[in-house]
Amino acid sequence: QVRLVESGGDSVQAGGSLRLSCVASGGSTHCNYGIGWYRQAPGREREFVSAIQSDRSINYADSVKGRFTISQDTAKNTVYLQMNDLKPEDTGMYRCIASSTVDGCLGYFGQGTQVTVSS
Repeated sequence: QVRLVESGGDSVQAGGSLRLSCVASGGSTHCNYGIGWYRQAPGREREFVSAIQSDRSINYADSVKGRFTISQDTAKNTVYLQMNDLKPEDTGMYRCIASSTVDGCLGYFGQGTQVTVSS
């Protein structure tokens, strides 16, 4: 079982920056987990933000390209999401997910960290 713990959420003004962290523990190495970030605002659907795969490939949602950067410190089992030039529409609960394409490997979500951006 994979345990994911997010941190770094806060309340900031538009134009500000935050760095979120997702610390992963447990799980099997053969699952080759990728780590992604999702967010959800009240009354809205969960939205993909960014992900880094086991082969280091990276994806971003169009809405965050050029502002957010995902990175990984394998020694610390941590994935970071650097968020710059934050906008009110970036407000939401940010959760990281561990996912795998290997048969028998389940996906896991963390509890989340709240980001609030005021105008």
